[in-house]
Amino acid sequence: KHSNNNMPTGLVVSKGAPLEAGQIVLFGFKTDLLAQLEELFPEEKDAQLLTAILAKVKPSAFATDSASATLPGRGEYPYIKVDLVALPTAATRFNCKLRPDALTRGISKVVRPCHDDGRISMVACLSHDDDASSRSGSGMAVTAAAARALPVYTRKGNRFETASEATITVAVRFGSVPFEDQAHLDQFQHVCDGIRTAAAYVDAPCNEMHASVLAQRAVELCKGLPNVTIEQIVGDELEKQGFGGIFGVGKAAVDPPRLVILKYEPADAEKTVALAGKGIVYDTGGLSIKGKTNMPGMKRDMGGASAVLNAFVAVVKSGFRHKLYCLLAIAENAVGPKATRPDDIHLLYSGKTVEINNTDAEGRLVLGDAVAYAAKTFNPDLLLNMCTLTGAQGVATGQKHAAIVCSDEATEQATVLVGKQCGDLVHPLMWCPELFSHEFASAVADMKNSVKSRSNAQVSCAAQFIGNHLPEGFTDEHVWLHVDMAAPAFEGERGTGYGVALVHRLLMTRFA
Repeated sequence: KHSNNNMPTGLVVSKGAPLEAGQIVLFGFKTDLLAQLEELFPEEKDAQLLTAILAKVKPSAFATDSASATLPGRGEYPYIKVDLVALPTAATRFNCKLRPDALTRGISKVVRPCHDDGRISMVACLSHDDDASSRSGSGMAVTAAAARALPVYTRKGNRFETASEATITVAVRFGSVPFEDQAHLDQFQHVCDGIRTAAAYVDAPCNEMHASVLAQRAVELCKGLPNVTIEQIVGDELEKQGFGGIFGVGKAAVDPPRLVILKYEPADAEKTVALAGKGIVYDTGGLSIKGKTNMPGMKRDMGGASAVLNAFVAVVKSGFRHKLYCLLAIAENAVGPKATRPDDIHLLYSGKTVEINNTDAEGRLVLGDAVAYAAKTFNPDLLLNMCTLTGAQGVATGQKHAAIVCSDEATEQATVLVGKQCGDLVHPLMWCPELFSHEFASAVADMKNSVKSRSNAQVSCAAQFIGNHLPEGFTDEHVWLHVDMAAPAFEGERGTGYGVALVHRLLMTRFA
């Protein structure tokens, strides 16, 4: 039976990483590494050797540089491999100063699977910082970067690539002071677990991670969480209750579509937040079919649902004080006798009719239902939807920055800030219904599902379609935040777990 793990299986965020380990990885800016070597390695010869090899390390503006040495062992280890990973110093105001993008790649190069029960210790050596909020943000950024470097999912049969029982411990230091705030360390742990799980779900193919399995995973993740209940609306019941978008997208699949609703309702809650995620477990494009070159990789089209699900779990485990709801709009956009046709008209939960002119613009249909239900049922102060919605997102904001469209300027600015703190970067695009709603004009329905002009701010227009299904006047008193993370959801052939840290950091700071 194949293993599910291709890297060290355990990732533990701790107050201190044991230096009795088979491998020690120190990472940080070169100046900070130099400043902390003598304290971490009190043996004069060890410190001198590491200082000498670190002097030759020269990170570029774009990538880490690293060097390694073998030192006499401690405890049960006859020798220790020490890797020094120096971060690039280039970071503009649009980036996280700690460059978690480069750090993830740097860790991936030096940490290899272990085939025994060995220990690996990683220590983030950061600059002294007197600001508590800054320290917690930096700690989240580097531990999350480490988590992204350690993917979980594989179906390879070669045990030398897959088998591992090692445990990795990650610790953070600010100058000579270890970070020992246990409440925040626990939050880092929850986020790291969520990132690895979210990425694993994105990596899994649809023959394993089909609609009912994703729903079951949500149930399993929430088992034992306090004040959490779960509701599911499945198959034909979706159509009966008015969810024409989710039902219309998923009705041709063997495994029926569903809306999974997670409810966290603690006593004495003052605020309400709702999350909604696009959970298209596979996107063929429907009858507007993608073709053989564009279809591979469409297992990732549930990245939004995977992110908000794991963010929900991490936020609840972190002791969130307010009501939190998470809606997973799950469907497979399949081809079959029951598939939606271009020209079909669907009635969505908002009560508005949609003429289908592109069956490959399906994510907005399932999210249109989800946000309409969330707004009407829960009346949230903040309604956040996350999705791998448009290829245009990568063109507009790049591979690392998700595009956000937000009805509230303060929330928009806060989201940009927490993105730079935790490493899940975002960049704002226009929220301008008066300029974009006409793109969906239909002669026979309230709107079409795809734009008239593909040269008119496609990312904002796609967001606007979802916003069209919010109740009239909702954004006058409530905040709607749309996150299109189509490109950041993966790097190469791997899911990144993007969105877990962003949502966690935003909710835990914005609703403290």
